[in-house]
Amino acid sequence: MRILIVGNGGREHALLWKLRRDAPSAEFFATRPNGGMAPLCEAVEIAPTDVEALSGWAAAHRIDLTVVGPEAPLAAGIVDRFEAKGLPVFGPTKDAARIEASKAYSKDLMRGAGVPTAEHHTFTNLAGAEDFVREQGAPIVVKASGLAAGKGAVVCMNEAEALDAVRSMLGDLQFGEAGREVVIEEFMEGEELSVFAVTDGVHSVILVPSQDHKRVGEGDTGLNTGGMGAYAPVSLATPEIIEEARRTVFDPTLAAMAADGAAFKGLLYAGLMLTPTGIRVVEFNCRFGDPETQVVLPLMDSSLLDLLATVAEGGSLAGRSARVRAGAAVTTVVASGGYPGSYEKGKEIRLPAGLESEDLTVFHAGTEERDGRLYTSGGRVLAVTAVGETFAEAAEASRAGAARVDFEGAFFRGDIGWRERARNGTNA
Repeated sequence: MRILIVGNGGREHALLWKLRRDAPSAEFFATRPNGGMAPLCEAVEIAPTDVEALSGWAAAHRIDLTVVGPEAPLAAGIVDRFEAKGLPVFGPTKDAARIEASKAYSKDLMRGAGVPTAEHHTFTNLAGAEDFVREQGAPIVVKASGLAAGKGAVVCMNEAEALDAVRSMLGDLQFGEAGREVVIEEFMEGEELSVFAVTDGVHSVILVPSQDHKRVGEGDTGLNTGGMGAYAPVSLATPEIIEEARRTVFDPTLAAMAADGAAFKGLLYAGLMLTPTGIRVVEFNCRFGDPETQVVLPLMDSSLLDLLATVAEGGSLAGRSARVRAGAAVTTVVASGGYPGSYEKGKEIRLPAGLESEDLTVFHAGTEERDGRLYTSGGRVLAVTAVGETFAEAAEASRAGAARVDFEGAFFRGDIGWRERARNGTNA
């Protein structure tokens, strides 16, 4: 079997790692792989967003399955192009990817389908957005409607912050085209869950829920990032909560998308808020999350490849499920100094011998290999994932592993999973 992975970040490294375990004899290819992926696959020197070139390459090289990692190629219509050539591909079409590519579309879809979410208003005019903020007050949430690499949502605790946010998006175009339309919504209180569902457009297989840590500083302080770490499972995510999520979120959303002529086949990621009045959707993504994938897949005790191939080939997931191994997984992101603001690239990375083991894996994100040496090439550089019998064991091993990563300016959060620790005690 010949498998192409589109993308080259931490999420794609985790997908490659898992799929290689599911199919050790398969041939793997990846677009411009990072320093950790490169030894595990054959490089394809085509940009992930070059849809036309990739579809031609995949056809010429008889690729049996293409798995698309990032949102940008999905929003650009990579699945539509592959399907037009009869190439099996896992991911949603361009129309279906709007559930992430346009927060305004997503919110309208949820409203029509009766999916619980925050009350919201959409603006393209700065003056109108400013007036709305003044009327509503704070706390309030301001989001760029388009794709903003996970950084387009600003939780504003006072009116001044909210006005700054709408001005930076609609006035200064901080997020470019992604911020020409903004969604302003009510602030929801509660704890968040990241829930992945592999779906054939009708049926879904829900994977183990996880919790991401978006803020750069410990105790969830500071600026938003693409994610500084994650853990799974989350003790709050009881079987009853998961069944509620299926019934009130996934099933009606899939039905609404099918009715809208945009059936969603791929990985539907729901960011959920567990509020005092029940589950509410924070947002949807049209692909695996990063860094959540780096804890969800190491806990998956059944074949991911089987699920992805079934969807890509037009099969049904009715009656299917995913087994989860016992224990817990924690990943700690090691980032470049200055991130999520400006940072320098090209810092040599030193990973000590023996760092990785059966229960500790270093997933590369912003790395590149040059002349046999490893260098930083992004803000989030590595994700150190540990699996343990307990959450406390996994968290300690992940932190200890992150502390052994050495490059100039490296930093990480030492409190990944702090809510779980507080909830269940240090020996949880």
